[in-house]
Amino acid sequence: MNPTLEPSVLHLLRRHAAERPDRTAVTFVHDHDAPDGARSLTYAELDAEARRVASWLQERCAPGDRALLLHPAGLPFVTAFLGCLYAGVVAVPSPMPGQFQYQQRRVTKIAGDADLSVALTDVGQLHEAQQWAAGSGLDLPVAASDAPDFGDGGSWRDHGATAQDLALLQYTSGSTGDPKGVMVDHANLLHNAASFGRALGFTEETNFGGWIPLYHDMGLMAQSLPGLFLGSQVVLMSPMAFLKRPHHWLKLIDRYDIGLSAAPNFAYELCTRRVTDEQIAGLDLSRWRFACNGSEPIQASTLREFAERFAPAGFRAEQFAPSYGMAEATVFISARASRPPVFRAVDAQALEKHLVQDPEPNAPVRELVGCGDALDFDVRIVDEQGTVLPDGTTGEIWLRGPSAARGYWGRPDATEQTFHARTADGDGPYLRTGDLGVLVDGEIYVTGRTKDLLIVHGRNLYPHDIEHELRLQHAQLRTLAGTAFTVPVPHEEVVVVHEIRGRFTEDQLRELTVAMRATVHREFGVHAAGIVLLRPGAVRKTTSGKVQRSEMRGLFLAGDLTPLYADLAPSLQAARAGAAG
Repeated sequence: MNPTLEPSVLHLLRRHAAERPDRTAVTFVHDHDAPDGARSLTYAELDAEARRVASWLQERCAPGDRALLLHPAGLPFVTAFLGCLYAGVVAVPSPMPGQFQYQQRRVTKIAGDADLSVALTDVGQLHEAQQWAAGSGLDLPVAASDAPDFGDGGSWRDHGATAQDLALLQYTSGSTGDPKGVMVDHANLLHNAASFGRALGFTEETNFGGWIPLYHDMGLMAQSLPGLFLGSQVVLMSPMAFLKRPHHWLKLIDRYDIGLSAAPNFAYELCTRRVTDEQIAGLDLSRWRFACNGSEPIQASTLREFAERFAPAGFRAEQFAPSYGMAEATVFISARASRPPVFRAVDAQALEKHLVQDPEPNAPVRELVGCGDALDFDVRIVDEQGTVLPDGTTGEIWLRGPSAARGYWGRPDATEQTFHARTADGDGPYLRTGDLGVLVDGEIYVTGRTKDLLIVHGRNLYPHDIEHELRLQHAQLRTLAGTAFTVPVPHEEVVVVHEIRGRFTEDQLRELTVAMRATVHREFGVHAAGIVLLRPGAVRKTTSGKVQRSEMRGLFLAGDLTPLYADLAPSLQAARAGAAG
């Protein structure tokens, strides 16, 4: 089945409801140990629920109006999202406002930017959502889309959706504190899902599922919607259930015969560290054909360790599908499956000079992970002047193709800069990804982010390399979050901020900072002028789990972090005092 042949997502899902009404469409597992711990909807039931939500929206919204979705993990998000598409209302997926002010501020910024007509949530979260709306100063009605008296599917009207209709605003991670809504239309969704399928080879017989939040592009558009577009089964679980008991994710894959499940690199690392031998003995992962890894830097060591750790459960390295994607390209850009991961050892010093070269004997080495070739994008690697670079040279990744979104909602200047870029010789328009990478034999290797690149004494370093090496060599840091950034004092100096769990004396914390500083110097040849150790949860992250490096840098300079232990050079202390003043 080719989803791109349908004029809209609405038409495709209505056809599934007619042709396979009794097939299970989506299942949510709320209790992994109880026999009745899951709830499912068939395609006919899913269609009926979407029409019910859509009828309520049509009474209050015009086509093109925006609706904020504030649902926790579960079926009500799925039915509310599809209800928006059935009503011609633009869905705006969002996390719940949460208990912390910075989380609430982000949702408030999204709500203000999207110029909403209504917010939907579920019965269990209705009071919290109403409290947030009242406290945010927004005149925004909030309703529970799963309430028994919510809408009447019989009064739903087909508004005649087209491929060009806007389907959703996918707000970016907002690592700079300024989330932007990516405008994704029906054609983007259908084309991107079809491209994803061609790249990996999954079919309507493939079950999809996992724990990634549905307000995140990877959870919604790279895991749930492709399965629904194909008419297969999608199985969901709570992100918190995964974080508390990582083996429940793998148990879900085994129990529901899931063929494609995706997660960021940290999830595979967490499973490697926390799933026990006894739990592995009860798993069969041999049918998990597409273990997608993306959304954050992919570490070769994590892939090796996971494959080795779960080999007794039938997992093989060729089941990995290292992937590259971003919201501005709908979600999927490139991946390759049914082969072992491609690791490329490169000379670390040459990489600092934007060159990919085989390492010299005994020279520092960095390992890059291949993310396949982009079947449906024209890819260019471009330098800061817009000159297209040859293969084997790192630069910013630029893309052109039908999965590229329209732009940012209400941001014409940012849209022009990001979505309408032209090379030095006038070729374009291209989507500027903001990612640094290299093409080698058609394979995309992502090396970092342009905005995150650390320039220290004329050298180009990638913060995620430093962060990963520290977690690899210091057990106290494993599975926890950290970040590296630079501060001009007056020359750029490296600061490392990292969470640590456990009880330690001051002497033990001092010894750890000395050892971390030695690791940074030994592996990267630079001095870490500051090491700051924090409690778990203190490192700010985006909704997708990415560390907000720029925000952590700002908190450090403002003196707003509460460290368990900090070892700062005098120049850093002075710079921080000056910034706070």
